[in-house]
Amino acid sequence: MKNGFMATVSMIALVAAPMAQAQSIDELYAAAKAEGMLTTIALPHDWCGYGGVIDGFKKKYPGIEVNELNPDAGSADELEAIRANKDNKGPQAPDVIDVGLAFGPAAKDEGLIQPYKVSTWDTIPDGAKDAEGFWYGDYYGVMSFIVNKDLVDNSPMSFADLLKPEYAGSVALAGDPRASNQAILAVLAAGLAKGAEPGKPAAEAGLEFFAELNKAGNFVPVIGKAGTLAQGTTPITIKWDYNALADRDTLNGNPPVDVIVPSDGVLAGVYVQAISAYAPHPNAAKLWMEYLYSDEGQLGWLAGYCHPIRFNDLAKKGAIPQEMMDKLPPAEGYEKAVFPTLDQVNANKEAVVGGWDSVVGANVQ
Repeated sequence: MKNGFMATVSMIALVAAPMAQAQSIDELYAAAKAEGMLTTIALPHDWCGYGGVIDGFKKKYPGIEVNELNPDAGSADELEAIRANKDNKGPQAPDVIDVGLAFGPAAKDEGLIQPYKVSTWDTIPDGAKDAEGFWYGDYYGVMSFIVNKDLVDNSPMSFADLLKPEYAGSVALAGDPRASNQAILAVLAAGLAKGAEPGKPAAEAGLEFFAELNKAGNFVPVIGKAGTLAQGTTPITIKWDYNALADRDTLNGNPPVDVIVPSDGVLAGVYVQAISAYAPHPNAAKLWMEYLYSDEGQLGWLAGYCHPIRFNDLAKKGAIPQEMMDKLPPAEGYEKAVFPTLDQVNANKEAVVGGWDSVVGANVQ
């Protein structure tokens, strides 16, 4: 994922992809403005700085209404929204999706998305994009713990710590591990912490870990959010670092929180963007992608504590303000980060989704 960039995007590749970039941004904006709307889905404003990103898009491209569907949807829900609205050109049909890495190829195979190569295509690492332009990585983070310090005296520093009796009734996931990419990969992180290899082995080890956590009475089958953390329902929640850091800012010391990158299982996860094959507003969708992959859009994600996929390119160009870098967690916490391959992510997803009910048996909702 981290190595190698496409040196050029050939005209042959652009012609081969029917939705590849073939017009100027001004022409694209005019066409998108004529459509008048962009429909997004599953973009909470406190996730990855999306509130600021959406505002930035609206400011840069006035005249396009951003219709936001179901901010709390998971990756599987996003694909289902495309399926359910194939013949519907109304406001319930999403134009664009932001999903976990494993869901991009699945959506391509099912014919749910269409190709489009943004103008900054060559600065997206080869390992984080579909060669034909059907999906492309947008940002990544690492799995972390966010801890309510009013209720938890000693913050857990590892997955192993979560099994301690002092954390009874305290540990939650930030989604349903049968549908949420964030929760599915939290299971993988727990498996890595037990020494298993990424993929099916880590999934199985992670499921065993959560079964043990549940049996010990430490696991809370409630989807953990900033509100449930503050209320004490889920005082320790496992979630992406950028979501945890955003929650920290939102809570603003009430209660005080710790954000911990666990010492025994540092999992990096990549999300991807794609355009629906049935997008009612295809030009607005392409313009949205152009904005997201511009320097401005990428820095918008970084402001939300996500590492944008073009991070190395931005850093090389000196395009990242120092004050933005200073707000990120210490770099040493990320040094042991494991970036699973797509095959490993897919194998983990299949094992977790298929095995959660039988192995763990906790109905997260």
